[in-house]
Amino acid sequence: EMQLVESGGGLVQAGGSLRLSCTASGFTFDNYAIAWFRQAPGKEREGVSCVKSGDGTTYYSDSVKGRFTISRDNTNTINLQMDSLLPEDTAVYFCARSPSAVVYSQPERYRYWGQGSRVTVSS
Repeated sequence: EMQLVESGGGLVQAGGSLRLSCTASGFTFDNYAIAWFRQAPGKEREGVSCVKSGDGTTYYSDSVKGRFTISRDNTNTINLQMDSLLPEDTAVYFCARSPSAVVYSQPERYRYWGQGSRVTVSS
């Protein structure tokens, strides 16, 4: 069974850091792009960052560029290091697997999702 599990969320003060991890079971990340999305209360799910398989090209939304870093630990773990956190980063964060090596911005293109990890940044 293919599954994604996020970990590492929590409560942090503004300016602090958190590290999210996304671990896959039933498949490896070798042939798939992986994305992090987030969803704040009352808002649509938005893309935060993603990494292509193969050359490992990374992408970031403008709102997190320079503060968040996506990386791959091994064939089945992707991390999202979040620094200089802001209250507006508060959301549930999800990792998702693309159907291929291609990165998509639309959440509906992703079939496999983790259960979500809550991040709360206090001011």
